[in-house]
Amino acid sequence: MSDIVTEFNDYRSKMNDTILEDNNKIIKRIFNLDTNAFAEGGALDKKTKELLGLVASTVLRCDDCVKYHLESSHKIGLKKEEVVEALGIATLVGGTIVIPHLRRAYEYWDALEKHSEEK
Repeated sequence: MSDIVTEFNDYRSKMNDTILEDNNKIIKRIFNLDTNAFAEGGALDKKTKELLGLVASTVLRCDDCVKYHLESSHKIGLKKEEVVEALGIATLVGGTIVIPHLRRAYEYWDALEKHSEEK
């Protein structure tokens, strides 16, 4: 079985580097804004911001975004129960059309847990 965590991160890193090498001011500013929006500080803690990002990404049906926020959530110590509750809210808001993304989110979370156990 392939390692979907490593594959996703390698591809994401490679393509981000390719995109940023073009030195497009608008794209660089969007990347920077995203980084700063999810940084520690402000009225919301990092865990809340990641869960908000996860819910929005699920409702918008962006699998890459869901993976990114799942990984960030895992890295900062959110528990599966917290993530599942947020995914439940996303499914409620997004409706049944997000269920395929919910399936992939569960699969990716399990892969993250397995990946961290192997390290």
